[in-house]
Amino acid sequence: MTDPAPAAAVTEVPTTTEVSSTSLDRITERIDDLARVIARQAATIERLADEAKVKIRDERAEADAPLIRDLFALHGLAQTFASTSNSEADRPGFEAISRRVERMLTERGGQLVTPFRGAAFDPDVMEAAELTDTDDKDADRTVESVIQPGLTVGDRSIRPAKVVVRRYRRS
Repeated sequence: MTDPAPAAAVTEVPTTTEVSSTSLDRITERIDDLARVIARQAATIERLADEAKVKIRDERAEADAPLIRDLFALHGLAQTFASTSNSEADRPGFEAISRRVERMLTERGGQLVTPFRGAAFDPDVMEAAELTDTDDKDADRTVESVIQPGLTVGDRSIRPAKVVVRRYRRS
């Protein structure tokens, strides 16, 4: 006598629809993962490009530092001539030269420091050439006026702006 065959384990065979749905979910998940990877890589490339631009600009500014200093001096002369010219016909010419030299400074990486009245005094880019008393507590350590503009190249101050600074004094 032979033993009856053991009962076979019943396994369900997935239908085509279930297989397609599972595969589709995996594909969708994989696409989402790849999209995140691509987005991170794009952000990294953009950050590296920005850093390279800053490095190139800073290197160029360092190489141009002597020229920038000379342009700054020329700018100061043009402003002095414009403000002291006795001829009304010459004044616009000196002002135009001053504007053009300022553009050249900016193109080479230099930046004029001309704080506006009421700006907070910043010892990194300003020098207090004079002090003036004020009875307004909120105006303490703010700029009253600019005597001479300053110059920065990148993050470095080449020449601080000479300013008149307000100092609070009770009346």
